[in-house]
Amino acid sequence: MTALAADLETAPIARREFPSSESLAEAFAEWTSSLLQKAVAARGEATFIVSGGATPKRYFEVLSQKDVDWSRVNITLADERRVSDDDPRSNAKLVREHLLQNRAAEARFAPLADNRLSPDQELAAAQARIADLPLPADLIVLGMGENGHTASWFPGGDNLEAAMNPGERALVLPMNAPDAPEPRLTLTARVILRAQAIALHIEGEGKRAVLEKALGDGPASELPIRTVLRSAAEKLTVFEA
Repeated sequence: MTALAADLETAPIARREFPSSESLAEAFAEWTSSLLQKAVAARGEATFIVSGGATPKRYFEVLSQKDVDWSRVNITLADERRVSDDDPRSNAKLVREHLLQNRAAEARFAPLADNRLSPDQELAAAQARIADLPLPADLIVLGMGENGHTASWFPGGDNLEAAMNPGERALVLPMNAPDAPEPRLTLTARVILRAQAIALHIEGEGKRAVLEKALGDGPASELPIRTVLRSAAEKLTVFEA
């Protein structure tokens, strides 16, 4: 038995499977809202980190209508492209249009990037915004690409090893990678792996196949989601449709 197999046996990953995107979105939003409200009740506020892409749109829309004291919820992003706020590929735009609506319009949103600044200034500003949030996060929702990336931890990324290193001091790092059309900013393992709860949201047979492969042996640099699967299995829940 490999060390990884032993780890997975002692800390099995919770997996919740759904027949459709619609049923997943409703159950995932209910689970999220309950967790956030408990955090608010316990600490007076909650920190919620989300991811972009097409997958979470329906989940965001359902979640935005849930009964949470959103005025006490801080929201930020796991990663962001260095594009303008009105660019269709902006994760901040996605969050504003699909999550910060309805009841969730009262949440406090801290975007990660600001491409009006120079790269060094933008990185410093992002570090400051994340450092100013109540950490560790109560919940981080991650996605996963079919190349096994999560956040902007891309295979071949120029700062991949540092980003995946739990001992990295930086909260945010820049990332350039062959599979990433734009330069990006990403949270590091110091933030992601220390969250109180982690959810992985995937949809489609292609991503399920990648997840199964990632649960096997192999370097984390090949499929960076392995860093989360191997280092935070005890607090990870996978929502899949």
